[in-house]
Amino acid sequence: MSGQPAIILVEPQLAENIGATARAMLNCGLTDLRLVNPRPEWPSERARANASGADTVLDQATVFRSVGEAIADLQRVYATTARARDLTKVVMTPPQAVAELRAELARGERVGVLFGPERTGLLNDDVALADAVIAVPLNPAFSSLNLAQAVLIVAYEWFKAADATPPVSLHHNASPPATKAHLTSFLGRLEAELDACGFLRNIEMRPAMVRNIRAMFARAELTDQEVRTLHGILTELVTKRLKD
Repeated sequence: MSGQPAIILVEPQLAENIGATARAMLNCGLTDLRLVNPRPEWPSERARANASGADTVLDQATVFRSVGEAIADLQRVYATTARARDLTKVVMTPPQAVAELRAELARGERVGVLFGPERTGLLNDDVALADAVIAVPLNPAFSSLNLAQAVLIVAYEWFKAADATPPVSLHHNASPPATKAHLTSFLGRLEAELDACGFLRNIEMRPAMVRNIRAMFARAELTDQEVRTLHGILTELVTKRLKD
């Protein structure tokens, strides 16, 4: 991916919507399509027919087994949702999100936008992995969007803002933002140690506690060096506990 956000469809259920998404993306100059456990058989001729010529997007599309794998190389992730969530996240409109996306890409960061399944939208566990939420202001009495429509709104804002990006100077000595894979590795270690010390002993509350911990660290926008420091802190704490 170079100079553009990845569009990530989580468990899309209809091949036609994948094709329509590819069409919407290429309309706006986007080509990095990532699919997490697509429900229809893949590759799909129905998707290709509905793409109306956006074959290059479908041909380059990559398939992943989990959201974590799909965003592992990214440093900033946005989740799209139409529902209020029981998570503390910055919520922004598509134009606000696009302004941030362009600034982040100008700094050399890798970014992506998550879109959930047609019927249910993203799970809270998926939203917890994101740094911020994109919500489209629509008629509150009827705010339902087709998957490809939602992608088109974000993609069009991206395309429309092409000439509005202010120049951004890079501070080359600063540590780059941590990749999602690096952060997930630390969180995996942290959760294992919290299990070992009994902090997550309440089985019923454990999933919500883990989601909140992950959401808290996602909001922190940690750099690669900061995550390395956290790994070191955790190692020292665990080593001291075992010695005691």
